[in-house]
Amino acid sequence: MKLLDCETIQPAMLRSADDLREESGYPVLALDIDSLAALDEEWVNKLGQWSRQQPCAVIGVGSSDSPVAHCVDSIVAGSEFKAMLRRIAANPQATLVLVQVLRAIEDLAPEDALMVESLGYAALQSGDEFKRWLTHYQARLLTPPVPESGPPVLVTRSQAQLSVVLNRPLNNNAFSVEMRDALVEAFELVNLDDSLHQVSVFANGRCFCTGGELTEFGKVASPIAGHLIRSQRSPAKFIMSSPERYHFHVHKACVGSGVELPACAGYFTASEKTLFWLPELSMGLIPGAGGCVSISRRIGRQRTAYLVIMNKKINAQTALQWGLIDAITDEIDK
Repeated sequence: MKLLDCETIQPAMLRSADDLREESGYPVLALDIDSLAALDEEWVNKLGQWSRQQPCAVIGVGSSDSPVAHCVDSIVAGSEFKAMLRRIAANPQATLVLVQVLRAIEDLAPEDALMVESLGYAALQSGDEFKRWLTHYQARLLTPPVPESGPPVLVTRSQAQLSVVLNRPLNNNAFSVEMRDALVEAFELVNLDDSLHQVSVFANGRCFCTGGELTEFGKVASPIAGHLIRSQRSPAKFIMSSPERYHFHVHKACVGSGVELPACAGYFTASEKTLFWLPELSMGLIPGAGGCVSISRRIGRQRTAYLVIMNKKINAQTALQWGLIDAITDEIDK
């Protein structure tokens, strides 16, 4: 695939995206952002406006330090470019919704941004890519969750501090309906009680959270019904209303919502051997538990798109370097 560079970008901007994609053979536009660094300020501004209007992902190949890096949806080195093209080609609908949501929410208030994310997620739930994944998943006949006793979330108060512990260790604290509702109940209490100054959230078991409970996927009556539920019962919305009061500490596997919710908090720490992973694109979806909002506000929309599109797992050291987490520690403030 030929990259658009300093010599070809201006005539390309006069052509339709359909023509450019058909010519390239991929559902994406790709820019040589090192070459485009030679553009003057006026053309950089035009490029940024043009890129945001494209009905597909606009990928930059080159250095993230390029003065035009902010114009693209994601940035890869040349060695990763072919892999990114394959990932986008496998799920072009989800990729498009991902980059459009990230573009749209960049300057929105958190509550409005969460609404846009949820609408994008709902649209994909009725799409071919999600249906294809769901059919394949259900055909594998994976075993249901292991029955566990006790509440899904343990809540303890000590004066002005609230301790919230995910308590489904046998199921790796998967983000199930019962866990979501328990977290919402706890966080509603925080919103109603100004005397609670600190909320510490961590988990029992070998890992923090492996994301959504997969056996529950496809069980909501309709995509719009799911959107209405997220609009009313979103833990992310409660956390983002007063993030300075929340400290999430995570360990080992943090997948999907297991990354998205902690990233909403004002203080987000991880143990040294933690891994972070956003696998939603391979399911024909985007992060839908607040992650498009929370993660992009920590590491920017380009890196967020990169993590999702590339299905990339990153360790705690990289997460700290990027600003996804605030510290690496094995101490938990209980």
